[in-house]
Amino acid sequence: MPALNATHDPQRTSWVPSANDGNTDFPIQNLPHGIFRRQGSSENWRGGVAIGDQIVDMAAAVAAGVFTGAALAPARAAAQASLNDLMQMGPQSASILRQALSNALQAGSSQQAALQSCLVPQAQAEYTLPCRIGDYTDFYTSVHHATNIGRLFRPDNPLMPNYKWIPIGYHGRASSIGVSGQAFQRPRGQVKPPDADAPRLAPCARLDIELEMAVYVGPGNALGEPVALDEAESHIFGLALLNDWSARDIQAWEYQPLGPFLSKNFATTVSPWVVTMEALAPYRVPFTRPADDPQPLPYLASSGHSAAGGFDIQLEALIETRRMRQAQSAPVRLALTNYRHAYWSAAQMLTHHTVNGCNLQPGDLLGTGTLSGPTLDSACALIELTAGGKNPIHLPNGEVRTWVEDGDAIILRGWCEKPGAPRIGFGECVGTVLPAKQ
Repeated sequence: MPALNATHDPQRTSWVPSANDGNTDFPIQNLPHGIFRRQGSSENWRGGVAIGDQIVDMAAAVAAGVFTGAALAPARAAAQASLNDLMQMGPQSASILRQALSNALQAGSSQQAALQSCLVPQAQAEYTLPCRIGDYTDFYTSVHHATNIGRLFRPDNPLMPNYKWIPIGYHGRASSIGVSGQAFQRPRGQVKPPDADAPRLAPCARLDIELEMAVYVGPGNALGEPVALDEAESHIFGLALLNDWSARDIQAWEYQPLGPFLSKNFATTVSPWVVTMEALAPYRVPFTRPADDPQPLPYLASSGHSAAGGFDIQLEALIETRRMRQAQSAPVRLALTNYRHAYWSAAQMLTHHTVNGCNLQPGDLLGTGTLSGPTLDSACALIELTAGGKNPIHLPNGEVRTWVEDGDAIILRGWCEKPGAPRIGFGECVGTVLPAKQ
């Protein structure tokens, strides 16, 4: 696990003024990676690093001679049109680049003049996916979400007997993952109400959200070579926000016996910035479970993981309806939770994924599953918040929502803050629902 170093120093400030206001997601202690170009341009996509309200154009910074020595190779990789090569280089190279960037961006740096011309305002940028995502696996790591969902369908036995023994996951669809700003048509599929004699093809009427985190794989593992738990985080590049949109009525008809299919593969939205594992080091928390629960099998447990395998990350889901947008009203919070409530950690997800010899590759994406907390206001899907549609949500402007409607935008946010450490964040993950195609 990454140790604290000078890049985490809460007293370090940047010559980029907006990085020092205490409210930005991107102070000098964060420095997340993404892929961007100027809005509306035909420029090549290229790597950038967020600092305050600016982006360090890594291709321009490399050309300006900002990086030398051991930092040059990872800087070149970070400047490419995808981050896969940087992810493959591993945590040591990423750390060397982070140190070089932090030094160049800190107040009083002799490289300010060279780097100043390499900044692009975030307000003038557009983004694409941070990497080529070869495979996508979505997990089910919140015991609160699993119990809430189970209670709706199996009141007498809400939690399946394997849940507390094994990180449950299913194979998702990588091709329909889109970056924040994604707008997609309401999906169609087979639906069968309980009182119907036969299913019918129809637009989804029970469109839902799932507030999750995205875990990006760094260096891969060879086929047949499992990754041990204490080595798992050396195979994780960083985290981002993820909305796993879900068509609940399609899901109810199709999910037996093989799980989600058309109910999940139509759209998944991720935030554009990937926060590295090193940036998250100050916000580590112990990762344990109740003593009277089954304890993980030995391959999913270690003393180091128990001591600091979790993360204290606040997570928020908000809704902005079309009417709210027209009235220029602020989005309304639906849920507030924390990643520390997860029952299975990112390291356990990766270790279990490879224990059978499965080979992961740089840029592969692991979703955490809906990260609901222990209370209703920390439930992170509408199916939980509305008790399966029985208790609609009343918004301040008089609108009512049971499920996501056409024109609604869902906004996910995440941040870390604690005494003695600066606030860092993940930016926004925004997706908007369009009417179904006829």
